[in-house]
Amino acid sequence: MLQARYPLCLLGLSMMIATLPAHATGLSSDMKSFGKTSDGTPVEQYVLRNSHGMQASVITYGATLQALEVPDKHGKFADVVLGFDDVQGYQNGKAYFGATIGRFGNRLANGAFELDGKRYQVPQNDGSNSLHGGPQGFDKHVWKAKPIKSKDAVGVTLTYVSADGEMGFPGTLKTEVTYSLNDRNELRIDYKASTDKPTVLNLTNHSYFNLAGAGNGDVLQQQATLHASHYTPVNEKLIPTGELAPVAGTPMDFTQPTAIGQHIKADHPQLKFAEPKQGGFDFNWVLDTRGDVGKLAAQVSDPQSGRQLQLYTSEPGVQFYTSNFLDGSVKGKAGKTYAHWSAFTLETQHYPDAPNQPNFPSTRLDPGKTYTQSTVLKFSTQ
Repeated sequence: MLQARYPLCLLGLSMMIATLPAHATGLSSDMKSFGKTSDGTPVEQYVLRNSHGMQASVITYGATLQALEVPDKHGKFADVVLGFDDVQGYQNGKAYFGATIGRFGNRLANGAFELDGKRYQVPQNDGSNSLHGGPQGFDKHVWKAKPIKSKDAVGVTLTYVSADGEMGFPGTLKTEVTYSLNDRNELRIDYKASTDKPTVLNLTNHSYFNLAGAGNGDVLQQQATLHASHYTPVNEKLIPTGELAPVAGTPMDFTQPTAIGQHIKADHPQLKFAEPKQGGFDFNWVLDTRGDVGKLAAQVSDPQSGRQLQLYTSEPGVQFYTSNFLDGSVKGKAGKTYAHWSAFTLETQHYPDAPNQPNFPSTRLDPGKTYTQSTVLKFSTQ
């Protein structure tokens, strides 16, 4: 667990205390109903709170981060992740708001891969590609959950067993995802999985963030830093070419704090592949942190609200996506619509199409081995 400390001035602290909700008396959690799926399966919501008033809501449908309330520089709280107020929104939605993604996050070329000489075909739900585990991936299932608590964190552990052959993937896979919140304003996501047959696995969380508050305009003025000197260029189908290309001299250079919108419309072929009409980011950055969860991998800040998100991860890559395909037609929480470029994602991951790219870090998981990864989202104010 990270041990970072963030000093607050007395004025800022007093303002924050004045705006704390009544429940902000320490680490706590509760569970309540979040409705039922169309087939009548109950869905639960676990609400995690810390002593500063930060609150994370996780639902068992898709092991989804449904809401995340954090303060701005004036101590005013807002929900900074996009999503829905009911189960039906998540069941019918196609944007993966807040969901746990599996078995394979991101894209697989032609929806296929080979393992030990055998070819496996999985559903092609993104043109000719498979995307995020197929149309009935981990985001479309109800997980089992149990609350957890330690001396310095409160959380919920969710489990799902994916049957051998589900969405075409081999092996019965047992997956566990734990969300935990501490008093350092860190939301930590820990993953664990095991299989009874060789398989491929690439788990991630697909939260869409807007540090001004979900549904409150676009994120083009928010400042992003990605500690990544390389990225994986893609072809017109958004499949990596296999190259690890330097970001220097390209719109993909976020090694210094850069407004998300500064180069988003640049005349660069990669941006046109990601969003042909206006340009946009939807690429995997190769993190210089090399899997060290103690090192800062990415940071985004909002000059207006003062909110800042810092990302730490054990994964080698992160998919930075600027919600290029939201167009204002999606009505989310509190009736707000989600417009073009109204959020960004930081999907910690192994590289896209890794099973078909021998030079990429392996996503193979064998029996007797345990898959683990950790991601930490740290919130503060500037």
